[in-house]
Amino acid sequence: MRGRSTISALGLSLLVGLFCWASSASANESRPAKQEPPAVSPPSVGKPESAVPPVKPHGLEGEAKPAEKGKAATNSGAALKQAIPHPAEITGKDGAPMVLVPAGEFIMGSDKGDEDEAPVHRVYLDAFYLDKFEVTNGRFAKYVEAVQSEPPWGFADKDTPLVQADRPVRWVSWMDATGYCLWAGKRLPTEAEWEKAARGTDGRIYPWGNDLPTPAHAVFGLKEGGAETVSPIGNRDKGKSPYAVHDLAGNLYEWVMDWYDEEFYTNFAKNPAINPRGPSEGTAKAQRGGSYINNPYRLRSSFRTKGNPTEQDPNVGFRCAQDVPKLP
Repeated sequence: MRGRSTISALGLSLLVGLFCWASSASANESRPAKQEPPAVSPPSVGKPESAVPPVKPHGLEGEAKPAEKGKAATNSGAALKQAIPHPAEITGKDGAPMVLVPAGEFIMGSDKGDEDEAPVHRVYLDAFYLDKFEVTNGRFAKYVEAVQSEPPWGFADKDTPLVQADRPVRWVSWMDATGYCLWAGKRLPTEAEWEKAARGTDGRIYPWGNDLPTPAHAVFGLKEGGAETVSPIGNRDKGKSPYAVHDLAGNLYEWVMDWYDEEFYTNFAKNPAINPRGPSEGTAKAQRGGSYINNPYRLRSSFRTKGNPTEQDPNVGFRCAQDVPKLP
């Protein structure tokens, strides 16, 4: 795949704070490219791949003690907060619709995939919002104009943001993606957030379930081509995830926040994970979801791969996440 490394001074300055956010740890070793085995045979819908003891995090937000006997409930601020549910869908600062992924546990990883997908483990995540669609050419063009950023290679003809405004932006590095999310008041999702948004809580293989993908579910199995190869957002309803997120399988790989570590999941073989954010250091950033040139094996929601954070490729895009706002 073709790529280039262009990081604007402004984009880099926006990211300094993000990189300082994590504590130091050993750098990850790169590993050779994965071979694509044939698609796996689907198990029955709704059954997790492995029985894992559930996580019971301490002091979860939203857990309230029952009122003492003989005392009437009061209209206190705490009670009011618990009574107001978070909206199922909001609109981000950039105008993109975002859907709520509720707090709770889900099954992460797979014992039937590559080594870096194992072991299967339980993860607890706080609630968060995720872009319903991948970031489009049209929205990214507004960011480029607003911050005077270097445009993606795909914008070289200057017509792409206008003629193909509803297609996902590609040829963007992890640095580009992070810069956009920060500008929009958001962030990239973690690997765990991305996977929960894709597969829900029943351990399914693909966002839509365990059935193998068809062209009605996702864009995959194509040859490299022009911008028309990438599908416009929102036209694969059968491929939606349990939270109504589109194109989490196929179309474009998606950057996530985490540094890639092929052995990261082994940290949770015995201890459950709560809001994991990946290693604090590394040499490559994780990518998820498969793309239009991949086979069904790479479209699985547990499949992991990686990329140089400064590299720009034709089959890689992104979407943003956002923490649930604190209630007043």
